Amino acid sequence: MPKDYYKTLGVEKGASKEELKKAFHKLAHKHHPDKQGGDEAKFKEINEAYQILSDDNKRAQYDRFGEAGTNGGFGGGQPGGGQGGGFGGFDFSGFQNANGGQGFEFDLGDIFGEMFGGGGGRGQVRRGRDISVDIQISFKEAVFGVERNILINKISECDTCHGSGAEAGSQMKKCATCGGKGKVNETRRSIFGTFQSSHECPDCHGKGEVPDKKCKTCRGEGVYNKQTNIKVAVPAGMDAGEMIRLTGQGEAVAGGQAGDLYVKVHIEKDNIWKRVGNDLTTEIKIKLTDALLGSDYNLETLDGPLTLKVPAGLTYGEILRVKAKGVPARSASARGFGETKRGDLLIRVTFPTPAKLSKTARKAIEDLQSEGL
Repeated sequence: MPKDYYKTLGVEKGASKEELKKAFHKLAHKHHPDKQGGDEAKFKEINEAYQILSDDNKRAQYDRFGEAGTNGGFGGGQPGGGQGGGFGGFDFSGFQNANGGQGFEFDLGDIFGEMFGGGGGRGQVRRGRDISVDIQISFKEAVFGVERNILINKISECDTCHGSGAEAGSQMKKCATCGGKGKVNETRRSIFGTFQSSHECPDCHGKGEVPDKKCKTCRGEGVYNKQTNIKVAVPAGMDAGEMIRLTGQGEAVAGGQAGDLYVKVHIEKDNIWKRVGNDLTTEIKIKLTDALLGSDYNLETLDGPLTLKVPAGLTYGEILRVKAKGVPARSASARGFGETKRGDLLIRVTFPTPAKLSKTARKAIEDLQSEGL
């Protein structure tokens, strides 16, 4: 059955890029496989839909040809699948994983032009691999936010040639492999006959030119594997298991755009406080006399020491509230988490009932009893 990427993300066909991004962030957070109750299959569907619709070229091909314009099938049919699309179930997906798994691209215009005398499609832009890392922060850092520097090994743009693949002062010359076209043609045979497909030149990566002297650092590739220091800004109010997406901080690819970096946040437990929504909860124990007469209780909060006023006549398990000392609330914006207001401190108060009483204590309680208390 043909995939409806717009339906997968829950947006209209004319949705803007901002609307697509918001829908993707919401659904990806809900279905991420590392999250309790996550759905790996659904997460992959959501990611696939977003990768297609967020790219102008891929989206144009999808809107024109449907799923065929993005993954090689036409009309949604699969061999033996009983769907039978516009070409009786013929599947072009065999082209998808050619070229060493680097996202082999073919020109739909060339293919359909050969078969039907029309076309004129454009190849897809190469994109680097998305990568993910895990970081651990303290409970307090999760509440107030923190910046972390992380060191990771990844394929990155060459610092020497800045991605050009050329040695300084080197001249560019026509690529001998593709003759300066940026693409190489390949003759294919199918049940429809012989036709030509084209894909990105493996030597010039679609540029049509190569340097006469290659960069010694990256050997002319424009990218290489190296250690990279990346600053990660963890927003205030971050919850355990949430992901931070850093666009363009994934792996680079020659002649294309870098993938994204996903940072999964793990949070250490606090010895005193627990988070419930945007509130922070804890439990304190006071003396029975303090519950009856009232007292001051010194409590350590994430904002520093706090003197808590315990009112007289407090009942067992009663909750005292300290306003605006909890977790900063965050906006629903997909671009960030702007701080608006903070939750509260909820402090449950308990006190022990003495198992044995001294004569003096017993006499005092009997006096209270005689007064009807």
